[in-house]
Amino acid sequence: MSTHAIYLIAGWLAVVLGIVGTIAQYVRINRLGVEGVSLATWTLFILLGSFWITYGAVSAHSWQVLLGSLLILPLQVSIVMRLKPWRRWRVTSRSFAFFVVSCVLPTLVFGWQGGVYGTGVAMVALRVPQIIELVRQEDASGVSVSSWMLGVCGAALWIAYYVGARLWAPLISTFCSGIASLVIAALASWRHTQRRSVLLRAEVFAD
Repeated sequence: MSTHAIYLIAGWLAVVLGIVGTIAQYVRINRLGVEGVSLATWTLFILLGSFWITYGAVSAHSWQVLLGSLLILPLQVSIVMRLKPWRRWRVTSRSFAFFVVSCVLPTLVFGWQGGVYGTGVAMVALRVPQIIELVRQEDASGVSVSSWMLGVCGAALWIAYYVGARLWAPLISTFCSGIASLVIAALASWRHTQRRSVLLRAEVFAD
């Protein structure tokens, strides 16, 4: 199998993992509620997804990059709607302003390369509200560890794809966001373990 075929397969596998990971978060919210899920993070997922869709279609000419964001967009919108953004319009407006400053303006001033680097900063920054939410709230039952771990695996596959496609700016951006996703997965797992311990103690003392 040629190197070209390997990196193309890595790209398509990354697309699939992105879909599966988003489904995992969507299912968990529907089953257990939205506790611990950050509105700012998921709003920025939608906004940054619009950047990657445009970048994949116009600049990179990559079906993988385009579909990687386009196919999960409806699920992301559904998750955000469950978080009721109309009740927290300040969070939504700040997320949009951050997107304009970090992604839109660098693209207009420095071209697609500048936009991708700006998006890389945003991809890490968008995970910060979720990290803060996990540190601040003890109940993180709405946050799916498997979703974020699939995101980490997807980031590794995207890196392999970008190496083969020689797209260095997205590679750096994806590497940084993958590390941030790993931090979220670890924090969510810790909170879930804490929650199970509390419930177990409550059952023991109840008896």
